[in-house]
Amino acid sequence: MAEKRYCLITGASRGLGQVFAKCFWDLGWSLILVARGQQALNDVVMTLQQRADQRVHIIVADLADPTKIERIAKTAISLFPRLDALINNAGIQGPVGPLWENDWDEWQDTIQVNLLAPAGLCRLIAPWMIETGGGSIISLSGGGATGPRANFSAYATAKAGLVRFSETLAVELKPHNVRVNCIAPGAMGTAMLAEVVTKGEAAAGNKEYEIAVRILREGVASMQSVAELCYFLATNASNNITGKLISAVWDNWEHWPEHIDELQNSDAYTLRRIVGRDRGLLWGDK
Repeated sequence: MAEKRYCLITGASRGLGQVFAKCFWDLGWSLILVARGQQALNDVVMTLQQRADQRVHIIVADLADPTKIERIAKTAISLFPRLDALINNAGIQGPVGPLWENDWDEWQDTIQVNLLAPAGLCRLIAPWMIETGGGSIISLSGGGATGPRANFSAYATAKAGLVRFSETLAVELKPHNVRVNCIAPGAMGTAMLAEVVTKGEAAAGNKEYEIAVRILREGVASMQSVAELCYFLATNASNNITGKLISAVWDNWEHWPEHIDELQNSDAYTLRRIVGRDRGLLWGDK
């Protein structure tokens, strides 16, 4: 009989979170699904075929409220014997437009949901994973994590912070058999992207607006391919892969296990400062 596996997914009521839930459930995992809406979570559960050897639980919580983080962790610990995977998927886009025109409360809420909530969950879940033999923490990155994203300062700041946080946590947890990685899912026709179109070209900027319109019309990345990468990172197939930002679209991650030594001894697939010599600007460095 296959060993039972347990996973907690935030932002599980729609989009990628819903795809993750179905993927892990179909592969035999028991789940805790977290999102803001009771009915939306119930609807997701209704799509999962009932199985006697699997359990699914829902937690209704708004991650914009810092007090909910401890309740989520305590509930998970009370429900499952361990947690094999924590998937920090929940995210909000936040205010769109120049920083000085942003609503400051919305800006701070974006940092809370996209950065502080995942960090808070990791802080509470990591000791449990250590005590129970290890696990995997997977966080969803997004546009702006690896380069400037004008008119989306809150979102970009939070996602860049989340990647560097994950790199740092990966080093701390490596001796304890807990892997920590981020996924860059690529551009998908999600509700968040539709919000860019709704906000309009004036707020989002011409480039972001045109990209959103094109992706909503044509599509680019596949949610299923992101789920496959997420599952790979949650299982022992990804042993010794930690502290990386992995693109579901551009990276040949399926073959990374064949090159573990090279990967572990490289800063490839991480956030790093680019200096002058990296670009042939030798006048810039001492």
